[in-house]
Amino acid sequence: MSLLKFSRENLIRSSFRRFARSYSRSAITKRPHFPCVEAHAVRESQLRQTTFSSIPSSAQDTDDLESGPEPPYARPNPKSYHVYHDPAPLELTYASPLLSFDVAYETWGTLSSSKDNVILLHTGLSASSHAASTALNSAPGWWEKFIGPGKALDTNQYFIVCTNVIGGCYGSTGPSSIDPTTGTHYATNFPIISIFDMVRAQFRLLDHLGIDKLYASVGCSMGGMQSLAAGWLHPERVGKIVSISGTARSSPSAVAMRYAQRSVLMADPNWNYGFYYNGLPPHTGMKLARQIATITYRSGPEWDLRFGRQMRPILEQSPDMPRTPALCPDFLIETYLDHQGEQFCLKYDANSLIYISKAMDLFDLTASSLTANHLLSSSSTLSISASPSHKTSHSKSHPPPVNPAPHLTDLAEGMQPLAKIPTLVLGVQSDILFTVEQQREMADALRMAGNEQVSYYELGGVWGHDTFLLDVLNVGGAIRGFLS
Repeated sequence: MSLLKFSRENLIRSSFRRFARSYSRSAITKRPHFPCVEAHAVRESQLRQTTFSSIPSSAQDTDDLESGPEPPYARPNPKSYHVYHDPAPLELTYASPLLSFDVAYETWGTLSSSKDNVILLHTGLSASSHAASTALNSAPGWWEKFIGPGKALDTNQYFIVCTNVIGGCYGSTGPSSIDPTTGTHYATNFPIISIFDMVRAQFRLLDHLGIDKLYASVGCSMGGMQSLAAGWLHPERVGKIVSISGTARSSPSAVAMRYAQRSVLMADPNWNYGFYYNGLPPHTGMKLARQIATITYRSGPEWDLRFGRQMRPILEQSPDMPRTPALCPDFLIETYLDHQGEQFCLKYDANSLIYISKAMDLFDLTASSLTANHLLSSSSTLSISASPSHKTSHSKSHPPPVNPAPHLTDLAEGMQPLAKIPTLVLGVQSDILFTVEQQREMADALRMAGNEQVSYYELGGVWGHDTFLLDVLNVGGAIRGFLS
């Protein structure tokens, strides 16, 4: 290489380094301000000054009662719920048995002498056992308006039991629990669980309480899945089934939505492959996951009525000045989502969200899926005709589809154990997470399976999936009428 060429290349390198340093200093000087992003760093700084374990246990949520999938309540503590410890192994669908397990539960009403008035209430994804206020915990529960004297679940008549599901973080065994074989948190060494596993644990609790048969199994959202699973696993022990805004087979769209939530959560560096319990929690991932979820809990028309295209007020700017758009929340709907994420990101365990949402994805009562998971013998199902003459839940305003879902016959075959159990199926036309087509499909499959005691209703309104929490008149009325 010639000396001239060497000098020229050195000059170019030197000039480039000077330009890079100058550009770097300029970029730092002119770096814009993003409060919505910087808030994550502020929260992380605050977390470093305390321990994560002390934050959720003392948190008192002050959201609006209509703010999310579950109304807020004071996070329960071990003094406000009962814990059943089972030292025997719990069989799991996809993994080796749990060697032992705990189930957190609360009760309302009075158990009859014959123990024949029991309603098992199943929760949604992130709810605790605190479905309604109790003497030990006076804070409103997630279904406060539906439980009590004269309400849909009438405590003058029924003894209601509600549990925190296996995999949860409110007292039942889950990823944040201590693995007895290692003395450390399970984290992502916790086994993959199914909706059936949650119900198996609940029935072990019922056995402990001496309850042979349920008057009814009631659930909304993921609880609707559990309610069906209870009847499927123990048809002789379930008197009635109520499934509200649930499904018998998770749809691809719901699977996709939950996958997106898990993806942003697991991409948070603090998630650390699930081993974050001795460090910082993945609060940013949880916030973003909650924002995605919140979008699915209501409907577009409800967002329109509630927020429209209103912009957030800018206190530091004169109303006479033209508004400059920002990359952080500008619209009220954006500030709402931001608030929902903030409220949720430290009150629920990230790994529980991952495991329980995955269990929802895996739920499928088609005969082919049940057989593949060794839950059903291929010889135990009866052949069901896909003839269009079968009884359906459709009406003049909602005629049956021209082309029924190709899996409908498969689903009917899988749901045959439920053929003798009176079942209430309730759907909501504005629900985009568990679409009303899934409830129609469920009712149709039950009737094709031979169940002649299916009550099917669908509600209007704009509340979407959250209807089961908010429409006390119609949802509560349907339940009360069916149970009585």
